[in-house]
Amino acid sequence: MKALPFLSLLPRLPGPRFPAALLGATVLELVVLTGHLVAYPFGLTQERRTPGPPPGPSPGPRPSPLPGSPAAERPVVLLHGFIDNRSVFVLLRRNLARHGRRHLASLNYSPLTRDLRTAAELLGRHVEEVCARTGQREVDIVGHSLGGLIARYYVQRLGGDRRVRTLVTLGTPHGGTAVAPGAGIHPIVRQMRGGSALIEELRRPAPGCRTRFVSFWSELDQVMVPVETACVDHPDLDAVNVRVTGIGHLALPVHPAVAAAVREALETQETREGTVPSTGTTSVA
Repeated sequence: MKALPFLSLLPRLPGPRFPAALLGATVLELVVLTGHLVAYPFGLTQERRTPGPPPGPSPGPRPSPLPGSPAAERPVVLLHGFIDNRSVFVLLRRNLARHGRRHLASLNYSPLTRDLRTAAELLGRHVEEVCARTGQREVDIVGHSLGGLIARYYVQRLGGDRRVRTLVTLGTPHGGTAVAPGAGIHPIVRQMRGGSALIEELRRPAPGCRTRFVSFWSELDQVMVPVETACVDHPDLDAVNVRVTGIGHLALPVHPAVAAAVREALETQETREGTVPSTGTTSVA
């Protein structure tokens, strides 16, 4: 495995033991769910598309990356999960902006979308629009749950790797999840099941894929069954899987330590040229 530089900088989350860990994570999930239900109405509409904040020093004790640096200029596209909207990223977006990211964009896709491929095509059009608006050649993407799977399909199957430098996924069912008992109700949920045609399509060879993958998975994620399904396991992809302890599925996009780890993953200056595709696992516990 080829270790990436940012791994040594990842914050360490507390790692309580079972069953106390599960109880604590469940309580936190309920708190996060309550807060998200309050914020949900504010994220129903697509965000207004603006050129972004003017250049200048970032507030806060750690203005990194510096304004004008490649990382600061590269847009970050945030993509929510199933039956959700952009409001799930309020805290993560604030964290990234406070540390110098100038161009932040969220995309809402309809919960009535019946095919993940359709959502991936929409994401591709959105990325092209973001690049044209900001004058940048590449973006980073952070996807939560289904959002990460949509982004992976765009990168791996629709040529999105020419536009996406780093794809960070949070609790994404890369290998398919067995948790959805009502999988026959919604077609896009069926596509997230292990063994679906779409999951098998993502197992196909992807030689030359240029995007870096960083997948955060939680040992207490009760939506990912088994929990390791949230890991990227593909011989052609440059991927690192980061184990998170002490929190569940809903807390991944809002936990401050995960936000710091995501920021470090996006800020690493490692270039893609000359790197050897690798799949490895590390831990923030």
